[in-house]
Amino acid sequence: MSDSQPIHIRKGQAPGQIDRDTFRERFNRRFYDPAFEGEKEAIARLEEIAWQAFKDGRKAPITRPAGPEFMDPEYEASVEWLDTRDKLQKAQKTWRDAATRPRVLLINASSRNDGTCPGEIAKTWRMTQLAREVVEAEGMEADVLDLSLVTSEYGRAIHPCKGCVGTAMPLCHWPCSCYPNHSLNQADDWMNEIYERWVLAHGVMILTPTYWYQSTSPLKLMIDRLVCADGGNPDVTSTHGKKPEQAKAIEQAGWDFPKHLAGRAYGVVVHGDVAGIEVHRRNLTDWLDWMGLVDAGAMARLDRYIGYYEPYWNSHDTLDQDEAMQEEVRNAARAVTHAVSALRSGELVQPDAGLRAPRPK
Repeated sequence: MSDSQPIHIRKGQAPGQIDRDTFRERFNRRFYDPAFEGEKEAIARLEEIAWQAFKDGRKAPITRPAGPEFMDPEYEASVEWLDTRDKLQKAQKTWRDAATRPRVLLINASSRNDGTCPGEIAKTWRMTQLAREVVEAEGMEADVLDLSLVTSEYGRAIHPCKGCVGTAMPLCHWPCSCYPNHSLNQADDWMNEIYERWVLAHGVMILTPTYWYQSTSPLKLMIDRLVCADGGNPDVTSTHGKKPEQAKAIEQAGWDFPKHLAGRAYGVVVHGDVAGIEVHRRNLTDWLDWMGLVDAGAMARLDRYIGYYEPYWNSHDTLDQDEAMQEEVRNAARAVTHAVSALRSGELVQPDAGLRAPRPK
């Protein structure tokens, strides 16, 4: 494709804004509980404010000039985005500091916990605790990220990726600037915190069940929202927010697809009860490899069945009896901690570090 090829922005998919009555109906669904009945007038006033924010598209209602380190210092950037970006920069410095205590991010990717409908903890949670014990015994900090909280904790959400990369990579900002979107009531996005926890980690270990041959919903949401860590644009002013023409022009001129999380060790534990674990495990490891993380070895890439084609009701008992798998989970965690130590001491060097990909996309 020629660099001089004209840039075209395709339009025509999105419907128009919803009308006032539809907005009212959707806004008031959260106040279905009769306990809100006595506050109808107050709710109606809030609804009008929310309608005006929606109609005017006030995605980021509080902004300030981005500052001298950006391409356009005067661009009015979201204060929330700038704050998250600052945290990620500080986290990266902490990660690089040799004096920092090694940190392993343990991700429990099950959607289930005993605080919501299932009423019982996940087997994945139990495995996460086995890994935590190993990490802490190695003198490292274990940061447990329990993705099941999106199903059981008030105001805890991971919103879906909007696919900005498909328009142009520089339109996908690091960190993601699609959220919070206050005009659409998408303010409770967990990813700003999750980005920081990934950046701080020297090692990452994902422990997950297999749902219908695939990742769980919370895990897949997090994976998609981490696309900005692989080639994302750290300068929101270069595209003046979400200007597709500007993003396309930047990529057309040449984009280096920076890997913001490269160099961290990783391990994966995937389990299931019927089918799909091998493909699921490979999907995860291929993704982590692509992002530039460092494979902690064969023992850190585990896929196992717990009670193959056996009942669900006593599956925890089955895990109790499978002491070999419990030890395999511990070994996966040990492999990650060993890789973290070797990377930080310089004994383990990423073999392809510094090589330039001819097709970086």
